[in-house]
Amino acid sequence: MTAFSDGQIEAPKRPWYKRIFGNSGPVVPVVRLQGVISQELKPGRLNIASVAPLLEKAFKIKSAPVVAIIVNSPGGSAVQSRLIAQRIRQLADQHEKKVLVFVEDAAASGGYFIAVAGDEIIADPSSLVGSIGVIMASFGFVDAIARLGIDRRLYTAGQNKSTLDPFLPEKPEDVARIKQMELDIHEVFIDYVKSRRASKIMLADEEIYTGEFWTAKRGLAMGLVDSLGDLHGTLRERFGTDVSIKSIAPKRGLLRLPNFGLSASGDVAGDVMAKIEDREIWSRLGL
Repeated sequence: MTAFSDGQIEAPKRPWYKRIFGNSGPVVPVVRLQGVISQELKPGRLNIASVAPLLEKAFKIKSAPVVAIIVNSPGGSAVQSRLIAQRIRQLADQHEKKVLVFVEDAAASGGYFIAVAGDEIIADPSSLVGSIGVIMASFGFVDAIARLGIDRRLYTAGQNKSTLDPFLPEKPEDVARIKQMELDIHEVFIDYVKSRRASKIMLADEEIYTGEFWTAKRGLAMGLVDSLGDLHGTLRERFGTDVSIKSIAPKRGLLRLPNFGLSASGDVAGDVMAKIEDREIWSRLGL
């Protein structure tokens, strides 16, 4: 494996006998990570349980010059984002492989956390990147149940067990605790980005780590991405026109019927709610 002077990864030269007698080009395994990041094992959700087997299969292809990962995610679970990113780096180190991350519509929030695990981040100019922040949301139904004449009875052991209960008035001390949790998680996010891209980011902390997101065209100048491009064009440029792309995807049984985006658990109501939640998270980016 060699590298260009600007740090971009290029393919090693093939042996002379393969060049003379003809041989298929290098094979690059590609893992697509698309969807909201969540601990729930539902279609369209990303988590370490569903992603790890795909990553392990990709990195086991010894002849591959690199492993390519497509990220298309608006974010989600902070824990699952970190676990996925951590597993990518563990496998990259174990197999001594470089990782190229390609961003499609978005690598925002937890999606950007995962993208940062790559040795290079390559995005479409209109991709959305960044959103290095933490958000928690809830609802309050105190007035609603009062109007309906509902008397809620709640029994707890532990004075803070009812934190964020939507049917109780909001308490300042609860808000302060939640805010501190958010700050702790945000610090983990910031530390990880700095550990991977400190030498590349061009702006001060107060301009980067605000939770704001940008187009990749602007993110390139900020140091959030390394270059603009797409999967096929970049791989052909780096590894030749005879490069082969091997998609690493979950196995589907021959007799398995399409589930139209719903899980096989039979929890239709839960699946519909998951779809609504996913739509709400994507809509934060205007997508």
